[in-house]
Amino acid sequence: MLRIGSGAGFSGDRLEPAVLLAEKGNLDYLVLECLAERTIALAQKRKKLDPLKGYDPLLEKRMRLLLPVIKEQGVKVISNMGAANPIGGAEKIIEIAEELGISIKVAAVTGDDVFSYINNTRGTAKMNPPLSVDREIVSANAYLGADAIVPALQTEADIIITGRVADPSLFLAPMIHHFGWSLEDYHLLAKGTVVGHLLECGGQLTGGYFADPGKKDVSGLAEIGFPIAEVKSDGSALLTKLPSTGGVLNMMTAKEQLLYEVTDPNGYITPDVIADFTKVELKEKELDQILVKGALGNEKPDLLKVSVGYQAGFLGEGEISYAGENAELRARLAGEIVEERIGDLFSEIKIDYIGLTSAHAGNLSDGSTPYEVRLRVAGMADNLETASIVGEEIESLYTNGPAGGGGARKYTNEVLGIVSAMVPRDIITAEVVLRETVKI
Repeated sequence: MLRIGSGAGFSGDRLEPAVLLAEKGNLDYLVLECLAERTIALAQKRKKLDPLKGYDPLLEKRMRLLLPVIKEQGVKVISNMGAANPIGGAEKIIEIAEELGISIKVAAVTGDDVFSYINNTRGTAKMNPPLSVDREIVSANAYLGADAIVPALQTEADIIITGRVADPSLFLAPMIHHFGWSLEDYHLLAKGTVVGHLLECGGQLTGGYFADPGKKDVSGLAEIGFPIAEVKSDGSALLTKLPSTGGVLNMMTAKEQLLYEVTDPNGYITPDVIADFTKVELKEKELDQILVKGALGNEKPDLLKVSVGYQAGFLGEGEISYAGENAELRARLAGEIVEERIGDLFSEIKIDYIGLTSAHAGNLSDGSTPYEVRLRVAGMADNLETASIVGEEIESLYTNGPAGGGGARKYTNEVLGIVSAMVPRDIITAEVVLRETVKI
């Protein structure tokens, strides 16, 4: 039996559930999945500004809380919090451990950064959607598989920190290492991938992003418990959570997570295996306990997906609220004023009436008249100066627009776009770099 806890489902996830899992979950491994497509592009930009950075912004907070607990409980951590700088992340963990008087070993997994390859082959590399040649590429990271992590586990490091790795692979790697699975046993790898896919979003499996009051009620979300998998050598697993925590783990939450981001259930492609999810079986055992088994696998792909980040321009935004009688018409007049004044300056401009048309591009379905509407105008520009005009025009509506505008706010942000590319697997060489405390 192997017990794996899911302590984070994205970079900004809560800190406390992971600590609670490490303290009371009787875990072998705690996995923190903290990367998304745009997350690593942002990390690459931070690294360019400071070569010592580029790892997850919450790495220090997470490690200060977790290090004493995992050392006491004997829990090993696997995380992609290394983002654009796994070695820098490993060195920061060692620095924190020495400060806390804790002796540990950290293994950093590198090899996912394929910026040079993508930049050098830009004329021939196929990107989806196609990327204009005038756009500056800022990052290119390939999705590594479990095979890149297993050598790090063999070092018996306390913490494995990676860059871009496919989310299920973070969970599959300790199964391969613990049970001695072959990297060519694709049926077993598919079963382990299903378990990893169910765990990868953390609290989403236990009621987060599921609750819909009056339709799908979930109690205790303020103290939601994150999931644990008890995995057997045959790839089956019992999914559960700590009994003292909130949330719910049932057939509905498990099915929603199983189908999450799965475009082809017959062929779910990862760097490790092409999994057939149509053979998966779920069964409710007891309260907050779901048994998962099944899944078949086919040979892993020859190509690996690459997330390519590029400089997409600058976004200017402005917002202002109108409330009371005739709020909708006043907001619409304000939007028309701004569009007439600056619409020609932007290749893309979007006008939303929040509370009325912003989410579904249509009016209130019941035909009622809204009491309050918030106008939002956003425009994309090639430079910061032009982007800032949007907010300036919104702010000027205080005295130059309809009556009763209030709560104006303005923002400008540099925008990173993301496109995908494919690269041959054989151009990538994953390596393991070890760091250990020495000042204890």
